[in-house]
Order: sequence, then structure tokens, then C-alpha cells
Amino acid sequence: MKRITCTVITVITISFGSLASAAVDAIYTGFFNNDALSGYDTVAYFTMGEPVRGSDDYIYEYMGATWKFVSQEHLDLFIANPEKYAPQYGGYCAYAVANGDTASAEPDLWTIHEGKLYLNYSSRINRRWRDNMLEYIEQADAQWPQFEKE
Repeated sequence: MKRITCTVITVITISFGSLASAAVDAIYTGFFNNDALSGYDTVAYFTMGEPVRGSDDYIYEYMGATWKFVSQEHLDLFIANPEKYAPQYGGYCAYAVANGDTASAEPDLWTIHEGKLYLNYSSRINRRWRDNMLEYIEQADAQWPQFEKE
């Protein structure tokens, strides 16, 4: 009996281990809703300098996700240029992508560098990201295409 259990666990581990390089949704939304950035206004990072929860009154569907904004002005800015405001790597943890994996990201763990928004998974990862950000961006840019759906 133990032999069968061990074999099943091995097969499951191998199966899930190969998912790391599989395609992912273009925008990370979590499991419980379809909100990009956990419902935070992506434009606010650039205009207000902080993460701010968006409103159900100002929403836009983009790349298969629902984006929420604090105002009509922010919604209009996003519609005019979504690539400028959308987080890099679909809102997945930038550090994880740099290391050939994907992970969720926390809206309050962010960095804007050269006009691009990057998110991270945890405070520890965010500190590590900031210590060597330029190298991680280069690595993540090279890794990200393997995760994009065709």
C-alpha cells in the first residue's frame, strides 16, 4: 500500500512541477473573482503614488480581466493607453517571473521603474527585488514569453 501511495504522489508532483512553465492567464486575477490587481486602481500608482481600491462604478474589461478605477478620469486614462498603466508580467510577482515561475502579487508591494509598474508577492521578496531590480527586470523580460498564452 505504501508503494502505491508513493507512486501516486510522485506522479502528482511531476505533473504539477511541469506547470511552472505552462501558459498562464494574461492578467492575474486570483481564484475568487476576475479583478485585476485585487480591485485596486492601476492608474492610481502613477497619479496618486499609492495603491488605492477602485470602485464598482468605474470598471473596464481588458485582457480577460475586470479593472476598477477610483474615477472616470482614471478610467479614461487607462482606456487611452492600457499598456502604460497595466502592471508588468500580467500583475504576477515580478521576482517570481524573473526566476522562471509565477506567483500572486500583493497590490501594496509595488515599484514603478522607468514608467512601468512591478508587483511582488511578499515584503521579503519586495526587498530582494529592490536590491537587484535591474537584473531581475532583465531576467523577467526574458522569462515572461514562456508564460504567455498563444
